[in-house]
Amino acid sequence: MKGLIEVYTGSGKGKSTAAFGLTLRASGRGLKSIIIQFMKQGNTYGEHFAIEKIDNIEIVSFGKPKFVNFKNPSKEDIDLVSEAFEFSKNAINGGKYDIVILDEINIALHFKLLDVEKAIDLLKNKPEHVEVVLTGRLAPKELIELADLVSEIVEIKHPYQKGIGAREGIEY
Repeated sequence: MKGLIEVYTGSGKGKSTAAFGLTLRASGRGLKSIIIQFMKQGNTYGEHFAIEKIDNIEIVSFGKPKFVNFKNPSKEDIDLVSEAFEFSKNAINGGKYDIVILDEINIALHFKLLDVEKAIDLLKNKPEHVEVVLTGRLAPKELIELADLVSEIVEIKHPYQKGIGAREGIEY
């Protein structure tokens, strides 16, 4: 299998969910996947509980419980993104995985918590068989140009507009 580069971006809900769905489909075909979450703390989202039950999908999270202040990110936020990126390089190049999901990396790139040229270099030099999916709003144009597949998920209507908050099992 030739591995491609996919980008799921846009203002709508479902970018990570689409990527996770891809790993579920791949799991059914015996492929090994890893999801690396750049901006989320682990074990608080439903996907973590589900993935623990599937042998050939792993999930690793780098992040704090609170949202990043993108106007003034802390040194810890920057360090966690850097740690996630180093982990991602090893996952992509290590030979263990067929699919590597870089969840919410687009946000880290957009707000310059990570240099886009480093990400581009990693993607240009990835092993040929590894599929890499990058999720998150505001994907940089350089990434969109490089990718083989780009899907923009656009919000048309959202329950938040009616005052409906995040629901366990649906949004997290």
